[in-house]
Amino acid sequence: MMRLKTEEFLLLLSTNPFPNPIHNFNSSFSMRTITHSLSTLHNRNRCHLTLSPPLLHFPRLSASLRVEQPAWDFEELELPEDNVVFQFDRSSVSTVAEMRKLPSPEIEVKELSELPEQWRRSKVAWLCKELPAHKGGTLVRILNAQKKWMRQDDATYVVVHCLRIRENESGFRVYKWMMQQSWHRFDFALATKLADYMGKERKFSKCREVFDDIINQGRVPSESTFHILIVAYLSAPVQGCLDEACSIYNRMIQLGGYQPRLSLHNSLFKAIVSNPGISSKHYLKQAEFIYHHLVTTGLDVHKDIYGGLIWLHSYQDSIDKERIAELREEMLRAGIREGKEVVVSILRACAREGDVEEAEKIWFKLLQFESDPPSQAFVYRMDVYSKVGMPMKSLEIFREMQEKLGQTNAAAYNQIIEILCKARELEFAESIMTDFVKSGLKPLRPSYVYLLNLYFNLELHDKLEEAFSQCLEKCRPNSTIYSIYLDSLVKVGNLDKAEDIFNQMNRDGTIGVSARTCNSMLSGYLSSGNHLKAEKIYDFMCQKKYEIETPLMEKLDFILSLSRKIIKKPISLKLSKEQREILIGLLLGGLKIDSDDQRKNHGIRFEFDSNSESHNVLKGNVHRQFYEWLHPTCKPSNDSENVPDKFCTIASSSFGFYADQFWSEGQPTIPKLIHRWLSPCVLAYWYMYVGHRSSSGDIFLKIKGSPEGVENIVKKFKAMSMDCKVKRKGKLFWIGILGSNSARFWKLVEPYILDVNDFPEVGHQTLEQDSRETENINFNSDSD
Repeated sequence: MMRLKTEEFLLLLSTNPFPNPIHNFNSSFSMRTITHSLSTLHNRNRCHLTLSPPLLHFPRLSASLRVEQPAWDFEELELPEDNVVFQFDRSSVSTVAEMRKLPSPEIEVKELSELPEQWRRSKVAWLCKELPAHKGGTLVRILNAQKKWMRQDDATYVVVHCLRIRENESGFRVYKWMMQQSWHRFDFALATKLADYMGKERKFSKCREVFDDIINQGRVPSESTFHILIVAYLSAPVQGCLDEACSIYNRMIQLGGYQPRLSLHNSLFKAIVSNPGISSKHYLKQAEFIYHHLVTTGLDVHKDIYGGLIWLHSYQDSIDKERIAELREEMLRAGIREGKEVVVSILRACAREGDVEEAEKIWFKLLQFESDPPSQAFVYRMDVYSKVGMPMKSLEIFREMQEKLGQTNAAAYNQIIEILCKARELEFAESIMTDFVKSGLKPLRPSYVYLLNLYFNLELHDKLEEAFSQCLEKCRPNSTIYSIYLDSLVKVGNLDKAEDIFNQMNRDGTIGVSARTCNSMLSGYLSSGNHLKAEKIYDFMCQKKYEIETPLMEKLDFILSLSRKIIKKPISLKLSKEQREILIGLLLGGLKIDSDDQRKNHGIRFEFDSNSESHNVLKGNVHRQFYEWLHPTCKPSNDSENVPDKFCTIASSSFGFYADQFWSEGQPTIPKLIHRWLSPCVLAYWYMYVGHRSSSGDIFLKIKGSPEGVENIVKKFKAMSMDCKVKRKGKLFWIGILGSNSARFWKLVEPYILDVNDFPEVGHQTLEQDSRETENINFNSDSD
């Protein structure tokens, strides 16, 4: 029997044979792992270790950001009926089985017994025992203490040992430490194995980091690394991961020259069509590329690939009827029958084109599947007839829907009210609106917009005011509804009330004023001869850089020439106190600043999550607050309320201070004087941007930067009578404001929170990925 050396025996005893709980293995695997560890030590003559961990079972793939929706009024979501996801067959997207077939390079590593000196073997064995028990900071300090003697073979052995016992995080930290040493030699097999292990644990950021290291060394990552990284991205409920998965998939084919497995094609395609159609339509070219690659490589094209492509085409702004016809012919040649979803997609395309003849053919085909078609099919029929100027036929279809289905949804009500209002069928529109309100369905807001516009166009201002008051009771009006009401007040000459509404809009961060409302007020003041207030509105518009309508400017030129020697032109831009505080709060949350090569001019890059209702409210407020600073391409045309999720400011030296303080050397930093700037407004915007609340009411704030900067923030919180705890997770710090301290924090920031309904006080979480991260952080232990 082979005798074990002392350090090897101690290493075996110190090694935890049980895998990390995240793998969710059963107890039988634990015994197999112990046996594997023993057999590994008894077979030291092998120099090539092939690490083959049990494959992790990823959850069903979906790249859409899954947000825990708070229990707010669903009135605000305003999702149209056809904004649904495509039902992809789940049986065709299992990637786990094919992972086993992916080739993986072997790691060449010296065994412990092959290391030359006894003391070296003892130290390496001690490191293997000690490092997995420590967090990142302590682990690096221990490694730094070994710099004098530690070399490539020693560090490689430690990394391999960590991977063997499933301590992948420790292995990753040792690997990153290795790369910083002067003796480091790039090991492709080691990097590949580490990237694969991190990816299988769904730690896509660390997997991507090693993936980029491989490319930076001039090497092409292995097929397994491409495959696992794509699956990791698709498995993560984080915004932007689908885009990254598509990018890696394209590089896998174009850079690596690999042929992805069939399940990977299907998984990526399923992730694309698993988002609502309004979001998925932008991925049409990527979906077509996947289909093209399936066809050219001779792989089986699943029936839902055809259906999904037609579904994507039906959401495009410009319908490609020829391409849809080609796909239908290819389905027919492949012996695939058109299902109900495909038929509904074609009906949607007909509605967008206004093709009544084809829509009726498709409608009768749909009736063959079931006598009661889905509600969205009725909506599409109503839409197609409205496109050809037959609103009463649309109303007839609406009545037919009520009769056949026995109920009507909000999308159908909104659609028929829009059709009738555009056709100026006032009596029918009012009647259906009454039924809609009585039904208790939501959202009501779109229908109120259509009805108010109709009243305004028909000059029924009394009815408009009555409908506006009803809207205040039934739902939360937005800027569009307020603007219509303001236009009505100006038109009837009720300028005092119009001024009150304008001031109310300006005070309310969720509504705000725009170029349209300012021009409306300016028109009213000029028409009534109130030149003093007209000049004030003009100055306000100059400050905000709102465009003044030409006829109004012609009148203003004459008035200003009488009261001022020089006509006041738009003043030079200067950040207001509120803008400065908002900017600091968002920068603490990770807002990015782009600088030119000389670092003289800087631009702010605003990015918001479209799947978060709170971010949708916040981005509208920030867009209005910084309107005068925005780049011309980021200002919606026609004074539209459709604020993009990403927008940026012009490049200006005015942002130089913030670039130096928060983004020195292109990396996020925490200013040394941050404790002086933590006003309630700053904290509120920091919280609204990246903070969230746990179900127990505790508040968590996320920040990147140095430990010293975080310590300054903690000291400031203590000076404000708020104790907090800090936990580090990778490059991020989480500041936990717990218990009664969270109530004090909320009382401090509540006046600056845009809307309590969208930023819930207790019991709700803002973003699922953030809540998952904090679940793994024990704030009950000592602070970091």
